[in-house]
Amino acid sequence: MTVLPDDGLSLAAEFPDATHEQWQRLVAGVLRKSGKEVSDDAAEDALSTTLEDGLRARPLYSALDSAPDPGLPGFAPFTRGGRAEGNTLGGWDVRQRHTVADNGAVLADLENGVASLWLAVGAGGFPVSSLGPVLDGVYLDLAPVVLEAGREVEPAARELLRLYEERGVARDVARGNLGADPLGHEARTGDDGFDFAPVAALARLCADEYPGLRALTVDALPYHEAGGSAAQELGASLATGVAYLRELTGAGLSVEQAAAQLEFRYAATADQFLTIAKLRAARRLWARVAEVCGAPGGQVQHAVTSPVMMSRRDPWVNMLRATVATLAAGVGGAESVTVLPFDHALGLPDAFARRIARNTSTILVEESHLARVIDPAGGSWYVERLTDELAHAGWEFFQRIEREGGQAAALRSGRVGEELAATWAARSAKLAKRREPVTGVSEFPHLAERLVAREPAPEPPSGGLPRVRRDEAYENLRARSDAHLAATGTRPRIFLAALGPAAAHTARLTFASNLFQAGGIEPVTDGTFEDSGATEACLCSSDALYEEQAAEVTASLKSAGAAQVFLAGRPGQYSGVDAYVFAGCDAVAVLSATLDRMGVS
Repeated sequence: MTVLPDDGLSLAAEFPDATHEQWQRLVAGVLRKSGKEVSDDAAEDALSTTLEDGLRARPLYSALDSAPDPGLPGFAPFTRGGRAEGNTLGGWDVRQRHTVADNGAVLADLENGVASLWLAVGAGGFPVSSLGPVLDGVYLDLAPVVLEAGREVEPAARELLRLYEERGVARDVARGNLGADPLGHEARTGDDGFDFAPVAALARLCADEYPGLRALTVDALPYHEAGGSAAQELGASLATGVAYLRELTGAGLSVEQAAAQLEFRYAATADQFLTIAKLRAARRLWARVAEVCGAPGGQVQHAVTSPVMMSRRDPWVNMLRATVATLAAGVGGAESVTVLPFDHALGLPDAFARRIARNTSTILVEESHLARVIDPAGGSWYVERLTDELAHAGWEFFQRIEREGGQAAALRSGRVGEELAATWAARSAKLAKRREPVTGVSEFPHLAERLVAREPAPEPPSGGLPRVRRDEAYENLRARSDAHLAATGTRPRIFLAALGPAAAHTARLTFASNLFQAGGIEPVTDGTFEDSGATEACLCSSDALYEEQAAEVTASLKSAGAAQVFLAGRPGQYSGVDAYVFAGCDAVAVLSATLDRMGVS
């Protein structure tokens, strides 16, 4: 066997170094062929993607894209991880959520890979009195318990502590979180009468007697679920954490004790790089807050796969979304990860959905070995730059909240709600225009799918910030179509008139078919308009054939009874055509108006 000497020679030594300017010139040349006359930085900007919070993802990053030194894992500013060993010692904590008193489901989870339990108690969950039966057979000295109890946090916490005592769990062994989150509860419900004194008492009890228990959760999910951006989620969580530090230190805890009582909860989405950067930025920002306050700067993170991204149609796709989000949460360094079951948006998950949810983490940790590397994204020029930019955007939103008087004041003045609503309105416009596609909903819908039915889940707390979903507008359209199908036996239909050979019409025929099905409108491509049962039609072909045939075919369709004729393509001057559908058009507005004309209520 020949062993090559380690002489430090680069594998690319035969090739001359390429400069950034050379790459830009090549990009400009390619864009010029598509009709765009750009050069230098403008060529690069043409390939950039605009993100929320004023951020842009560029097509190329290099060592010139500077970012602050992220430090080392386990050391300030904790960008690269809250622990020096990362998740290498067994992976992250697989934490599953339960909202009903089902002891069998709890035990099945723990026996099959789940490490800790997240229990919703009180409003939106099961009664406090059921906590004991739900935890029957659970080794409380091994399985951490995290509560979510809203206003009932004190009785729920006292009941859990009673169970620890009753079952002989030593106080220094108990692990978990009592889940107090007054501001998160207010964000969810609009209830601003939460007395912090009992929360402070629980925090004091944990600090003095239960070193493995935390008393408070800083839950950023209410802001994410209201349509907030990643920076807004970060800023709101910082403002909430700072508010709790003020309350706890005011109640007599030291800054170190107060900081140790907080666990932060963030959403993990299928935008994996943004999720990775968000978790890294969150640790960096909290380290800055802790530095100013004179406390240890580590942030304990619990990531939850985003409810906003979950679709009700074609829910099986949610498994893929959750897998990407879980990967991002693990790479981002979250200590605990909750994978919401793929049928979460439909009601109570069944046993299969819970099994897939817990196995998602197991595969990534055990089979993909994702946890064997500490901070896998560290050193990526793109991730480091995105982390830095997102940290600045999150800090700016945090400062705006602080200028408002803090998180409580900003919630009560409506400022937080207004900013989240503005962000969601901008994103809704992208969803409506399918600039942000939702697979199985706005793209590649399946009208013949059998809807997945689940038992209703407990109604979550409401009355404060809204809960939004990416599929919301299209779900409303599909629901109208379903009602029409139930009432008449058929869906609303549209006739797609394909002009010329397949090579000329296939692309736009496929586009139009997908678009109309996204609104529950069945496309008909065979036979004649008269035989289709449709009241409207859409021409599908090439621009050249439109010039030759569009006017004549439109006139023919209208004489056959078509009340509206669309043309798939950019707006032009075609006689008789009533409207145009094209990439970037407002699909929701088009589909809603079409259903209105068809009498689909």
